[in-house]
Amino acid sequence: MIELKNISKTYHMGKIEVKALNDVSLEISSGEFLAIMGPSGSGKSTLMHILGLLDRPDQGKYLIQGKELTGLSDSHLASMRNSLMGFIFQQFHLLPRMTALGNAQLPLVYAGKRHLSQKAKQELEAVGLGDRLVHRPNELSGGQQQRVAIARALVNEPLIILADEPTGNLDSKSKAEILSLLKELHRRGKTVIVVTHEKEIAQEAQRIIFMRDGCIVSDERSTVPVDVNIPDGEKRTAGEIFDEAGGQISRVKFLDYLREACFAMLSHKMRSLLSILGVLIGVAAVIAMLALGQGAKVSIEKQLASLGSNLLVVRPGSARFHGVALASGTVTRFTFADLEAFRKIGDDVKRLSPSVSGRVQLVYGNKNWNTQLEGVGVDYALMRASVPVAGRFFSEYEVKMREKVVLLGATVARELFGENNPLGENLKINLINFRVLGVLPSKGANSFRDQDDNVLVPVTTAMYRLLGKDYIDTIYVEAKNPQVLDELTDKITQTIIKQHRLNKSEEDSFQIRNMSDIKNTLESTTKTMSLLLGSIAAISLLVGGIGIMNIMLVSVTERTREIGLRKAIGANERDIMIQFLIEAVLMSLLGGIGGVALGCGASFLITFFAGWQVKIVPFFVMLATTFSLAIGVVFGMWPASQASRLDPIEALRYE
Repeated sequence: MIELKNISKTYHMGKIEVKALNDVSLEISSGEFLAIMGPSGSGKSTLMHILGLLDRPDQGKYLIQGKELTGLSDSHLASMRNSLMGFIFQQFHLLPRMTALGNAQLPLVYAGKRHLSQKAKQELEAVGLGDRLVHRPNELSGGQQQRVAIARALVNEPLIILADEPTGNLDSKSKAEILSLLKELHRRGKTVIVVTHEKEIAQEAQRIIFMRDGCIVSDERSTVPVDVNIPDGEKRTAGEIFDEAGGQISRVKFLDYLREACFAMLSHKMRSLLSILGVLIGVAAVIAMLALGQGAKVSIEKQLASLGSNLLVVRPGSARFHGVALASGTVTRFTFADLEAFRKIGDDVKRLSPSVSGRVQLVYGNKNWNTQLEGVGVDYALMRASVPVAGRFFSEYEVKMREKVVLLGATVARELFGENNPLGENLKINLINFRVLGVLPSKGANSFRDQDDNVLVPVTTAMYRLLGKDYIDTIYVEAKNPQVLDELTDKITQTIIKQHRLNKSEEDSFQIRNMSDIKNTLESTTKTMSLLLGSIAAISLLVGGIGIMNIMLVSVTERTREIGLRKAIGANERDIMIQFLIEAVLMSLLGGIGGVALGCGASFLITFFAGWQVKIVPFFVMLATTFSLAIGVVFGMWPASQASRLDPIEALRYE
């Protein structure tokens, strides 16, 4: 069944070479019970590791039923160990966080087989532990722990059982029980290979090999016949298993990996919680900061809406005479004639509205209020986002007839009328009776003034009944689209120069302001602020990712022997890497979900206590969660790679 040809193995300890095996050749038939003996350092454990495909020889050939294994990949060798070999270790190597049932079914995880618990339960019952299925290793005696290890070795129905000092740590009674189990396995047709230093154990074997200095010095066979009975369900050849193992490499066992990752996290709750907390705080900070930035953006956009879109503001400037600045409007004063001239410019002009302004005193009943009055045209409502939320705007007829009608800002309506409806009521503006037509939409306060502390009246009424003005303070011009603003500015400039017969020295006697430039500047500033806040918060998320990497690296170190065990029972590099990656991603995902909840809660608390406007954008929530998952993958990759590359023999020996 097994054939070793001229196997040699040398270990390098610094500059010192240790020859563990020296040109060893050996044949083992199917169904043999073989004992390997020898003093410490004779090479018996190294021979066991090579027989169990845990180690590779430096030279020589390893064949199973004529199929050479020495050139196979690590993944294929892992699959062969899982299907062909069953390991019983002197130190048991049971995972302390798992029950006896969980430990026994581990090889099935990497075999990709279903009904794990049912098969593992059968094997535990077969070794007399049917009443200890849910007990953890620290709740079992040494003999019971070794029987769990035997059940684990048998659960995948291997053809070869390899036992390394299986009774070395047991009392006499437990030794007898384990020896009886090994003899029973031999009678069932298993090939049993035992490394031992106890003669009473070796004497039960059919064949005893004695080693010294890396060489086989004797090979004795027993003449006592052994009754071997192989059940029909276990009559498989090593060649069949060899072919099956190659197909197992590509199987995906995600649910089993996920379960193992959950067990690992739950067994180290505090360590996992600290890792999750780092990501949670990072995600929460990202969401809260971006929500704060978006809230500021919405608030600014709301204020910008009052400026109007595609808007040009034409005002009289301040000309200079012999280097001295004159008062505004001393050269160029706008009239309704200018307004009509602007209308004739062409299709680029969508809407026009004149404006005059001044401070006035309002009186209603026993209440009075000083506020800003603005006289405007009909188009002002649409141009400056001033369509009344209650009532109506004044009409062209009312402008023409200088009607005494007024629209109140939200602050003025509240101060004069409280909770009462002001529509249709009469109030005095500078001792002149006016009828309330409507209430303007609330625009909030900016850094200069309360935008709701104002009233609107027809421009003609303001000029001739209230303020005594003959000239227009400002003309608002709305372009049909943003693309024509520059061209329209030039046309308006030429129209004013022509209309007022200005010479070169007087061309600065008026101003044309493009409100779109102001809007773009504010929007750009808000966007920059949001990115800055998000970037600062992302740093905390990055720190959380580094925390996960550190915790996972510690986990690799702490679980080195566990990784060695998993590799010994059939886990390949991909299995170990995926399992550690799933742990990292799972912690990141839990941190991300918790961070979303905390970030949303923090955003609402900011609004509640600080009064700042926030806006939670679903895209940013998804982005932060996705980024947390990416953190798990990126920062979990290195620890996972470190774990997957561990040598199974060195890992099992790790203290």
